[in-house]
Amino acid sequence: MEIKANKINGANAEIEATISTDEVNANVEKIAKQLSKTANVQGFRKGKVPVAIIKKQYGQKLVEDAEAEALREVLSKGLDELKIANESLIGEPTISKFDKSDDKIEVAVKVAMRPEINLDDVDALVPDFKKPEVSDKEVEERIKEIAEGQAPLVNIKRNRKMKEGDTAVIDFEGFVDGKAFEGGKAEGFELLLGSGQFIPGFEDQLIGVKRDEEVELNVTFPENYGSKELAGKEAMFKVKVNQVKVKDEVEVNDELAQKLLQKEDATLDELKAEVKKAIEQEKLAKLYNDELKPKLLEAMVEKLDFDLPEFVVEQEIDMAVNKKASEMSEDEIKELRENPKKLEELRETFRADAEKSVKATFIIDALAQKLGVKVEEQEVMQTIYFEAMQMGQDPQKAYESYKDAGYLPAIQMSMVEDRVLSTLLNKKIEE
Repeated sequence: MEIKANKINGANAEIEATISTDEVNANVEKIAKQLSKTANVQGFRKGKVPVAIIKKQYGQKLVEDAEAEALREVLSKGLDELKIANESLIGEPTISKFDKSDDKIEVAVKVAMRPEINLDDVDALVPDFKKPEVSDKEVEERIKEIAEGQAPLVNIKRNRKMKEGDTAVIDFEGFVDGKAFEGGKAEGFELLLGSGQFIPGFEDQLIGVKRDEEVELNVTFPENYGSKELAGKEAMFKVKVNQVKVKDEVEVNDELAQKLLQKEDATLDELKAEVKKAIEQEKLAKLYNDELKPKLLEAMVEKLDFDLPEFVVEQEIDMAVNKKASEMSEDEIKELRENPKKLEELRETFRADAEKSVKATFIIDALAQKLGVKVEEQEVMQTIYFEAMQMGQDPQKAYESYKDAGYLPAIQMSMVEDRVLSTLLNKKIEE
């Protein structure tokens, strides 16, 4: 067996070999002898089947297994020659050449390795930034908002005209073409005017109406309304205003602080400190997500230089091409199938972005290992559950849907990326 191993770059290598027919035949003999000891063949006792019978019965399968064993030997010897450990490999080796003739097989196997990335200068790539400041006015306004949110609704004493911000307690029934429709009726419904909770125009027409008045409101359902039977239709609602409520006033004092902080001796100053801390975190998260994280990742992709595994880049291009194909007409897809050159030109338009994407993935992976950042599957599940509940969806169904679609690894990687970048930025603050 003649082997020639060549390390193309830091992430790719090729092993070329010539396997003689004699070597394949020797493998056939060896496999046949092993099989003769375990095979069940009618008319023979187990372990006593002649090798000639095994060869006759298994024929081509023996040859294929013998060739496969020779290929494994080629790979093993080639990796030894290149001094590449098995754990450094990523993906499956690719057979780029397999030419058989009467006396030999000429093969070429491409392998990809996890690239080595020098992360010594990563800290220097973290952009300079100032920790967001929070003014006393912002804290006071936030506490006022919280207090208003805690305030109970109370009936207004004077029977005045309703205005935006009032909560109307109403009975209503809706009609389309003079007929009441399903789901268009309710009693004692609390509607905050100006909230945009109802069909456009409904809340606006209640402004100026008083308690105990009955009115008819004419509206048009949006074209994209959830119910196809009602989408785009004109409707009339009969509405009776039973009560008008407003938010009661809540004093901003130590008592409010004790209620919100769940602490008997809490003070307003403590509440202000907690609120200030929360606003700082909100501002910092916004700064991180909107500006600093994209900027940091872009800088690392641009400045860190290393070789990329070819097959990973090609896979990324495949995904981009498939996505593009889903937006193309049948004629355009047919043209690509019939014109390999045009398909190759299309693939090349995605190469630069694919390389950046793959590069970013390897950088984040290497940093995660260096910084000890991990995201367990349980955390991914909790994140999906939380988001589903916020959107009013069934958490278990949402999780199963993501799992069935194969999205969990991508979600996990996204969480790792977020945590890695946050770790680097937080380190910058500490410095």
